[in-house]
Amino acid sequence: MSRAVRYRRFGGPEVLELQEIPEPHAAPDEVRVRVTAAGLNPMDWQITSRPDMAAGFGITLPAGFGSDFAGVVDEVGAEAAGFAVGDRVYGAAIGRSVADFVLIRPSAATLFPTPEGVGDEVAGTLPVSGLTACAALDAIGLRAGETVLIGGAAGGVGLFAVQLAKLAGARVLGTASEGTFGFLRGLGAEPVAYGPGLADRVRALAPEGITAAADLFGREAAEAALELGVAPERISVVADGPAPPPGVRKTGALAAGPGAMERIADAVRAGGITVPIAATYPVERIREAVATQAERHVHGKIVIAL
Repeated sequence: MSRAVRYRRFGGPEVLELQEIPEPHAAPDEVRVRVTAAGLNPMDWQITSRPDMAAGFGITLPAGFGSDFAGVVDEVGAEAAGFAVGDRVYGAAIGRSVADFVLIRPSAATLFPTPEGVGDEVAGTLPVSGLTACAALDAIGLRAGETVLIGGAAGGVGLFAVQLAKLAGARVLGTASEGTFGFLRGLGAEPVAYGPGLADRVRALAPEGITAAADLFGREAAEAALELGVAPERISVVADGPAPPPGVRKTGALAAGPGAMERIADAVRAGGITVPIAATYPVERIREAVATQAERHVHGKIVIAL
């Protein structure tokens, strides 16, 4: 037997159950990963609580939980290529990552070798947030010397977007609550409080103007950028949420370009991107971990240890 977090009805953290299930084994075209760490994302608890979002990912009840994971390959199917038993790996398995074992088809390109020097806790946070951040910045064609406004900059996706934008040579203004200003400065961003009057506060910080924006939470930063004269095609919003203003680019993790995951992992290994781990919970405390993550007040990523 093995363990997996599952739920039989939609709802909040209270629907999550740590269950004993038959131990899965790799099919001929699969590898089995013994999961050691699984990073949480907002989309995980949103899928759990929203039937419409779950349906968009092809998830039906009863269902597993989580997306990101890291661990070690411990079974390789006869037809699976590219990985061997004992390889450290990380990847994404939407709706099933918080479990002792994850089965993955290497041909699906959602499994990656963990770089030397990157721990499983960090590797297990990279795919969804990192790829979403890449897609948000790629959609606006961010270039060196530009000034970009990032909405929701202190969140799980924001911490990647801020650092990727800095690596690209941009000046970064990031919206956040005042309690996270120090955290954002540590990532290299200039913080600005969200809420009414955002455009005026951005104008005061950057009187010469901003050239692009990526809104990772809601639509406030996108609307402020339009008010400040940014062309709609230089503004991106993440896929979930209300429709963006006309011309604004809607994107998400699945839109990240080829090599994006490797680019993020290389930057982490080289120290260009730091991934703060706000808290690590044992899988037995999954409800508490999800409730904490859903409050959106953590500075960094929350990880489940298995």
